[in-house]
Amino acid sequence: MTEPQDVTGVDLAHTPDAESIAKDPLGHLLTVLQLEYHGAETGEDVYAGESMHQPNGRVYGGQVLAQALLAAGATVDRRRLPHSLHGYFLRAGDIHQPVDFSVERLRDGRSFSARRTHAYQGGKAILSMISSFQEDQDGFEHSTPMPDVPAPDEVLSAQELLGGIDHPVADFWSRQSAFDLRHVEGALYLGSSGEATHQQAVWMRSRGPVPDDQLLHRALLVYACDQIMLEPVLRAGGHSWMTPGLSVASLDHAMWWHRDVRVDEWLLYVQSSPSAQGGRGLGAARVFSQDGTLVASIAQEGMVRVPQD
Repeated sequence: MTEPQDVTGVDLAHTPDAESIAKDPLGHLLTVLQLEYHGAETGEDVYAGESMHQPNGRVYGGQVLAQALLAAGATVDRRRLPHSLHGYFLRAGDIHQPVDFSVERLRDGRSFSARRTHAYQGGKAILSMISSFQEDQDGFEHSTPMPDVPAPDEVLSAQELLGGIDHPVADFWSRQSAFDLRHVEGALYLGSSGEATHQQAVWMRSRGPVPDDQLLHRALLVYACDQIMLEPVLRAGGHSWMTPGLSVASLDHAMWWHRDVRVDEWLLYVQSSPSAQGGRGLGAARVFSQDGTLVASIAQEGMVRVPQD
């Protein structure tokens, strides 16, 4: 049986202010993703972590997914890496409270390991996730080619678009974000961009180097993608993040890693929204490295509500 790994501890009582985060946003994120092992006395696979600063005071879904994946990974042989996860967001979390993670070891086979992870606050589950891990194995390969889009240095970044705006949300996206986001078709921060479409492409890269730990890179990919997964739903309806009365929340998230990934190198998210109905919208994404290699596929359904005229 794999012994639980004692993840580097963090001071859960310390919540940096916005200015401190802006000095090193990636460093702050990497600190948040370090979990404390709380199962030494009972032998259980239990961990705890803190949360990123969010203007709305709620725990960011990508953060708790990434932490849940790291907690599961701490109970698996390090030669096995996550190849898929399926998670449900059950309740909104509070950034001012620590998050507890309980991992259940469902199976350890000859090639695969499966884990169920629950995230709790105040004794109530805020996330339920199953993840699967696999040893590196040979097999036949094929993948979808990457579309031809402008290079990241030809596209405006969120920092360039929002850096001069004096507003807490603009400051969060431009100075406190650990990732550089560049929307090929134009961002949705300040309004809708052009004709309604159910597709978009976004370049993304961490704002600094990340340790050479493939589990960490895959967890950071989970973290990063959640912030844009439902944007094709907004585009299809001609909406933006500025639409009056807009209410958006992630409901579930599925992800498959096809190959190794580095989040400190440019990644292209090629996104679409096949459907929206009943106050819900489905977003899908294929993630490519800059050389055109398909590294991951993602799907997420979310609540997307706009007041009716």
